[in-house]
Amino acid sequence: MIYIENVYICLAAPVLIAVLCLRNDRRRNTAFLLGGMTACILSSYITTFLAMVLGAEGEYAAIDIAPFVEEAVKLSPVLFYMFAFRPKKEKLPESILMVSVGFATFENVCYLLNNGVENFADLLIRGFGTGAMHVICGALVSVGLLWLWENRWLRIVGTVGLLSVAITYHGVYNILVNQTGIPLVIGCMIPVFTMGMFWLVRRQIQFFV
Repeated sequence: MIYIENVYICLAAPVLIAVLCLRNDRRRNTAFLLGGMTACILSSYITTFLAMVLGAEGEYAAIDIAPFVEEAVKLSPVLFYMFAFRPKKEKLPESILMVSVGFATFENVCYLLNNGVENFADLLIRGFGTGAMHVICGALVSVGLLWLWENRWLRIVGTVGLLSVAITYHGVYNILVNQTGIPLVIGCMIPVFTMGMFWLVRRQIQFFV
């Protein structure tokens, strides 16, 4: 058992100090990094509460409850930023990226403390897999916020649809990483492979444009 509140304080304190010291875009990005960590701990509380209410066990909660809660809560800092400050939409993708990185970082630290540090290969695969998965899910939602936000109906339907895709992707990842052996490796490599495909597609688009 780990006390995630204590872990959060240790990780969030220096990031919060950096937010107070930095200015402009650096401050915003660092604040979203902190927002991602905060979203992670809030997601843990909400998932635990829903699991208790629904009588769900650990694996069921990780597969059926956690993806929905985590992706919805992970989006909340960016939505608050959009409605409160009305930023330029070009700034949204990097904001979502920083939230995803903060979320994945806090989740990986908690996983490390809960499972130990003996198996380096497992931690390496899990670290890159979880990080890539959260970044991909954030990138999927950012498409809706960036290109569909001008039209009210497309904004709602498109963002909800892409959020559903992110939840499904997250759920499939959780199913595989809760297994052992080859399914675990495949589950952790799928996000890394997807990231590589995104990178290649982006380079091709930039080349032809």
